Amino acid sequence: MNLLTVKQLQTSFRIEAGVVQAVRGISFHVKKGESLGIVGESGSGKSVSMLSIMKLLPQNASLQAESIQFDGIELAKTDYKAMRKMHGNDMGMIFQDPMSSLNPLFTIGDQIMEPIMIHQKVSREEAKRRAINMLKLVEIPSPESRLKQYPHEFSGGMRQRVMIAIAISCNPKLLIADEPTTALDVTIQAQILDLMRDLKSKLNTSIVMITHDLGVIASMCNRILVMYGGMIVEEGTTREIFYNPRHPYTWGLIRSIPKADTGEKKKLIPIPGSPPDLLHPPKGCPFTARCQYAMKVCDRLAPPQVELSATHRAACWLMHPKAQGHVREVSV
Repeated sequence: MNLLTVKQLQTSFRIEAGVVQAVRGISFHVKKGESLGIVGESGSGKSVSMLSIMKLLPQNASLQAESIQFDGIELAKTDYKAMRKMHGNDMGMIFQDPMSSLNPLFTIGDQIMEPIMIHQKVSREEAKRRAINMLKLVEIPSPESRLKQYPHEFSGGMRQRVMIAIAISCNPKLLIADEPTTALDVTIQAQILDLMRDLKSKLNTSIVMITHDLGVIASMCNRILVMYGGMIVEEGTTREIFYNPRHPYTWGLIRSIPKADTGEKKKLIPIPGSPPDLLHPPKGCPFTARCQYAMKVCDRLAPPQVELSATHRAACWLMHPKAQGHVREVSV
């Protein structure tokens, strides 16, 4: 059963130079209790798509959607005031940089207790008790004394744990993790991912993991969305994306991952070029300018989504019957 179903989401930002079309008509779903990964380069629309669903957008943003269904509630036309009641209570978000997301003027305890008191309507004493339990849940030692400390007194990994504690303090149905391990060293990364897996199993929370790191996605997620140029170019189970990728952009992402188990020394193959300018997005496939397999049709028309299996789809003209033989063999 789907917890979240999004149909034709479009988000744009008006700036002096024109209108940036950050998200261009994406459709996807998140099942109850599953982990969905969203992967792609910076500027591909990953974070904006999730911020759009939560209505956490600046005033210069414009959002349109055919439908955004969350647990049976239609959010497409819900205003920000109504959405605030759902933030924390039904949807939680772990932001990219905990140091800029946590308020340096308030203690950790105040920042964990605030959403509990607002959404759960409990006393300060009860909120404090729950805050201590949250810090225990995310494995922060001496939680009673830590409540009185400020963000600058915590390490990067500890601040990230505090962000997770705030996000799950009201036991949300959906947890969105936006690059939760980017600024951390590999040891702390592994601890944070283990913690999130553990919390998912304990609380049965659906997780959307936003990252550019395919290694993180492989270890965390059941399904993957590959985004590029504000669009979803491929979607499938983790196994389908890693063992049977069908879009040239996905091939490029996988080729750029170091492989430690092959026993061979191989150079990583970067994707040449730069992402498209979304002030003037291309008419056809957004990856055309960087794709070595591009054809004339790629530049003129956006490719349709091709169903490859019940769980796997991709948007690429190479899968059209007339393009057979254009790519003989691709090794990723």
